[in-house]
Amino acid sequence: MGRKVNIVCEEPGGKRSPGRPRCERARQAILGSTLHFLERKGNGFDDLTIEHVAEQANVGKATVYRWWPNKAALVADAFASSVTQKLRFPDTGSVGKDMSQQMQQLVKILRGRRGHILSVILGAGQSDPTLISAFRERFMKPRRAEAYATLRRGIERGELPANLDLDFVLDALYGPIYMRFLIRHDTLTPEFVDQLCGLLLERAARRSSPVAGRRNGNGASSV
Repeated sequence: MGRKVNIVCEEPGGKRSPGRPRCERARQAILGSTLHFLERKGNGFDDLTIEHVAEQANVGKATVYRWWPNKAALVADAFASSVTQKLRFPDTGSVGKDMSQQMQQLVKILRGRRGHILSVILGAGQSDPTLISAFRERFMKPRRAEAYATLRRGIERGELPANLDLDFVLDALYGPIYMRFLIRHDTLTPEFVDQLCGLLLERAARRSSPVAGRRNGNGASSV
């Protein structure tokens, strides 16, 4: 492996240096190194070190810390960067189809290699507030914001009631998925997602949530 380097991506005053593409390559190498480590069975959050990530990415530790203040932020960003594009909400003109298609993509991720990384994050996050906070801020909140927008489109089209509690609906939709993922009392299947999405959104379309108006997209809970 070649000599490790610390890469400065910006000049004083915030001006980008000519080496910007090299900086991005280094950043991607760091994210990839983090994912590769966490994908391997038996490796946990506590086992991961910045030193190991930097060595595998062929950069110095200072380069890692230029982008991420700590290991928790790095792990959260690594996971988010690997799945965000797949978890975009479509805009098909039907709120039911939009939610169902995104939820189906989430299930595919949970059942794959990235699902193992998520289980590592959620498990370690129960005793590490820094990790779970980074995961909420860097992954969950952006997904939640997209989900709010999807449900609001449904409200604007008249598919859902105007006073619908968005957080209540999202918790009810995604909670069972995460429960099956973590507890493993039953399998995650496309049929399960279709049934869950159809049941909840059809009910929401017929009547307002029993706790409507409580949060409506301004709460702290997360998809």
